[in-house]
Amino acid sequence: MKKILKNLVFIILLGMISYGLDAYPIDGYTISRIRRLMYLQLVLKGELKANLPVRGAQLSIEDIHLKLAGSRGDSLLSLPAVDPKLQKSIDQIFPNLDESYSITVLDITEGRPLRYACRQEKKQFQPGSVGKMLVVAALFHELQKIYPESFEARQALLRDKFVKGGKWAVYDEHTVPVFDTASRKLVRRVVNENDVFSLYEWTDHMLSASNNGAANVVWRECILMHVFGKEYPGLDPEQAIAFFSSIPRAQLMELAVEVVNQPVNAIGISREEWRLGSMFTGEAKKIIPGSGGSSASPYGLMKFLVALESGRIVDEQSSLEIKRLLYMTATRIRYASSGSLSNAAVYFKSGSLYQCKAEEGYTCEKYMGNVSNYMNSVIIVEHPDGTSYMVALMSNVLKRNSAADHNAIAAKIDRAVLSTY
Repeated sequence: MKKILKNLVFIILLGMISYGLDAYPIDGYTISRIRRLMYLQLVLKGELKANLPVRGAQLSIEDIHLKLAGSRGDSLLSLPAVDPKLQKSIDQIFPNLDESYSITVLDITEGRPLRYACRQEKKQFQPGSVGKMLVVAALFHELQKIYPESFEARQALLRDKFVKGGKWAVYDEHTVPVFDTASRKLVRRVVNENDVFSLYEWTDHMLSASNNGAANVVWRECILMHVFGKEYPGLDPEQAIAFFSSIPRAQLMELAVEVVNQPVNAIGISREEWRLGSMFTGEAKKIIPGSGGSSASPYGLMKFLVALESGRIVDEQSSLEIKRLLYMTATRIRYASSGSLSNAAVYFKSGSLYQCKAEEGYTCEKYMGNVSNYMNSVIIVEHPDGTSYMVALMSNVLKRNSAADHNAIAAKIDRAVLSTY
């Protein structure tokens, strides 16, 4: 039996899994028509019974701003040298943790000098669902090309165009919130092929519930926008199906990779620093195969956050809208669930990917892979007192669910930033 286990190497579980339930400001329903926001509004009013979001998750859409617009952002076209005092405090967090932990921290508190600290910042990891931030950047890049003069027209397309998921939307265990505005009933369920949501809702499912099928659908629509341009708003499903059926798979692969990576490459994030190379589910990969894999470093992720806060992800309006879509308004997990952040606004994306093989005496479980076990957290923290900072944390700790460690690290980083002025 030992010999069989030794010789039989196979993948028994591969998960591209990330959670982070409910993003976008609660009072943003009138703009986005994301229906779960109406549900949260009714909860806040006391008309429906459910747990209230934490204080930091109750900001108005008008309270969310870009922190690095203007000259402060211009000064960060390259990341600054490390701040010795902050670096010393960050270094003290990691001696007893797994060697894989890698991080970038940037304090952007207004009225104070910018401060940077890092650890193995250019080490490469599989980004998992953090890669969905590249998909949303591609979405707003393509929207800008269709409606270059009107951001309101871009929002209207996101709000009013409904598309069916099809094979692209399956299979993924992540449930999404579906709210019936007439019956006032909310259910959380997996996405199926027949689901039809607006582009805004598919995007929200991709980021807030981290649904992999939703990410495929949004990426698919980015490709269609890229190909059909100004004809896209009137594109019917049959045309879309015909397009994907008529293009060789190798050509589709090249197109898909270019569409999703080029927008951030154009603002100085290289494909060595962060790259997305494949769709998020097996069904979608049957339509468009992967190319070269996905990888990221804390350095590349921090460059993205800086570009976002500087208004350089497409333009200021697009950057602000992406930031709104990353705003956590309900259940927080992993790094973002730290009690030290309860009163803070957090803009968050988590991602993981784990892989297992047969090993005597070892049973594979979620987030506990023995081949790889990536867990990543990307976050912007804004405290009520004005303290604002950004973190990209990546790890690959085998056989251990690192969620609790990320939570504990969050409190220590928060304390480091607050105590080193």
